[in-house]
Amino acid sequence: MLKGKKILLGITGGIAAYKIPFLIRLLIREGAFVKVVMTSEACNFVTPLTLAALSQNPVSIEPFNQNDGTWHSHIELGSWADAFVIAPLTANTMAKMATGITDNLLLATYLAARCPVFYAPSMDVDMYHHKTTQQSISALQLNGNILIAPHVGELASGLTGMGRLEEPQNIVAILHNYFAGQQTLAGKNILISSGPTIEPIDPVRFISNHSSGRMGYALALEAASRGAKVTFVSGPVNEYPNHSLIQIIRVNSAFEMHNECMEHFSKSDIAIMAAAVADYTPQNPEVEKIKKSESSFSLNLVKTRDILYLMGKQKRTDQVLVGFALETNNEIDNAIVKLNTKNLDFIVLNTLNDEGAGFGYNTNKIRIIDKYQTVTEFELKPKTGVASDIFDVIQKKFI
Repeated sequence: MLKGKKILLGITGGIAAYKIPFLIRLLIREGAFVKVVMTSEACNFVTPLTLAALSQNPVSIEPFNQNDGTWHSHIELGSWADAFVIAPLTANTMAKMATGITDNLLLATYLAARCPVFYAPSMDVDMYHHKTTQQSISALQLNGNILIAPHVGELASGLTGMGRLEEPQNIVAILHNYFAGQQTLAGKNILISSGPTIEPIDPVRFISNHSSGRMGYALALEAASRGAKVTFVSGPVNEYPNHSLIQIIRVNSAFEMHNECMEHFSKSDIAIMAAAVADYTPQNPEVEKIKKSESSFSLNLVKTRDILYLMGKQKRTDQVLVGFALETNNEIDNAIVKLNTKNLDFIVLNTLNDEGAGFGYNTNKIRIIDKYQTVTEFELKPKTGVASDIFDVIQKKFI
């Protein structure tokens, strides 16, 4: 699938740049054409001469080479490529990409690129988990770029943790899968629910939960990247996926989410209910703010409609229905009960007992239990990788 593809590699100044010559060799072996644009700092880790020899093309560092008068146009580079892979990507350059700063040729080429952009962050574990780094990663995803997530491993600092650059052979596999499977879900309509719901107590207070919506966000982008049309019904979150194939429907309460999901379910080929919908809601929300008076206060709650159960009752044989279960004890037994009672094709189980899983993390560790009660376990990985695993299971077993 990479034969004849034009791959532009962007290299920034991280120690993991030593892996890029191996990546170039693999791409050339696949029949791809390779060009390299790199920052001046990257030259401290891998030489332009090595990269030029392996790629069989001049390496672009500065817009103008004063030694030979060569002009390197970021416009031409950006329009030449079928895919732009930036690896390794440092926290510094990633922050600049997220904010539109263009103080070198690589960054200018990024803004001029007309092709899909894959970005592979690589840094020490604490830098990777820093809030500003995570904001940069999310911002680039919002702009439609494709994350090649780092993994847990031994780092240059001697620490072990998240931040190790994906291995060259896996980057090639990601590109191969992208071009081979780009439209595997073309023509499919997918309904995804995401985020929390908020149940009003009065005009200023509500009941909710800690759901960030990041899992649903990753699922929506993964579905769209495979060519599906996505209806994304989301409770209030900080970020919403940005893609031409994604229709965003914003809701607040469980009642609103029920109405929107049920309206669109019959038109969906696949429905993935990743939202954390409130099980109970105040029976009589107050019109005016409740004033503090007594030493205690009671709130009468009533059950909300079980959206997933109602979908399972209506599900046709040609539809795929997927639910999520977040458990804290008897995880598999509880998940199987939910799987059976709600007529699901499979359920995605995670638990707060696994470090890095559950609400508020960019990572997740899941088990998938299908309707035949086959349990498949996955390692801890970024939620983008989890989303890919979920759709791989759907396509392998149910489509």
